[in-house]
Amino acid sequence: MQKNSKIFVAGHRGLVGGAIVRRLQALGYDNLLLAGRDQLDLQDRNAVEAFFAANKPEVVILAAAKVGGIHANNSYPAEFLHDNLVLQNNVIDAAYRHGAAKLTFLGSSCIYPKLAPQPIKEEYLLTGPLEPTNEWYAIAKIAGIKLCQAYRRQYGFNAISLMPTNLYGPGDNFDLQNSHVLPALIRKFHEARANGDHEVVMWGTGTPRREFLHVDDMAAATVFLTETYEGEDIVNVGVGDDISIRELAEMVKEITGFEGRIVNDASKPDGTPRKLLDVGRLHGLGWKAQIPLHQGITGTYRWFLQHHAEARL
Repeated sequence: MQKNSKIFVAGHRGLVGGAIVRRLQALGYDNLLLAGRDQLDLQDRNAVEAFFAANKPEVVILAAAKVGGIHANNSYPAEFLHDNLVLQNNVIDAAYRHGAAKLTFLGSSCIYPKLAPQPIKEEYLLTGPLEPTNEWYAIAKIAGIKLCQAYRRQYGFNAISLMPTNLYGPGDNFDLQNSHVLPALIRKFHEARANGDHEVVMWGTGTPRREFLHVDDMAAATVFLTETYEGEDIVNVGVGDDISIRELAEMVKEITGFEGRIVNDASKPDGTPRKLLDVGRLHGLGWKAQIPLHQGITGTYRWFLQHHAEARL
């Protein structure tokens, strides 16, 4: 990529897309194509076709997706499968047919089997059953990976696929019904402290372990790999370390200043027991995460306090 390359960041208003735009701008990329949903519906094939025909992006970073936590995936399986399939098919195909030199597809660590050996290597893809609570989203993302690989093999299209672990950071979704675990905990503890509550109830047993990557680190990795990586093989993007959900809750409790107790609701689903990515391939390519978890959560909570009025609640 050149600093004046025409780069289309699909999903630039989302958590990841916004961070990627910030990273590109910080590095001096000054020819970004940005179109919100009100300007371009990525599920509308004709609209996507017209956009690519008119703008001819040289690089496409596909960060747009319908995303959510366990509750959202369980509640809206049709949308999580259908909408993501349509969106990514439209963008990948249009990028190829209109001459993009590079496409970076962002997947998710939920593509891996529920009981995959830990840490999870890229080659564990499609070696076992998926976690039922998010299989709809996972299947869509697996299809996106395979479409990128198919277009590379059949047409020589330079499409790469990156698999991020759980992401968090400024601009996250704090809606308690549809958010992921970390922003949900931040909001729960914040509101419990503000309301003078004596306890916070968290879903599940607290025993599952998760890995968390700050979205600014994800953006840095995405730009780095878009600049340097040319392979068909998927690349895990993570920290290489994890924490139990209970330990995470204790950390959020301390950062938000809540002084009550934590109660587990074991009737709610836990999801996958553990999901830690093997990041050996990523490290071998020359990139490592930089933002420690405590520092990242502290910064995210500060952002939440400063942007409470416009945060997604």
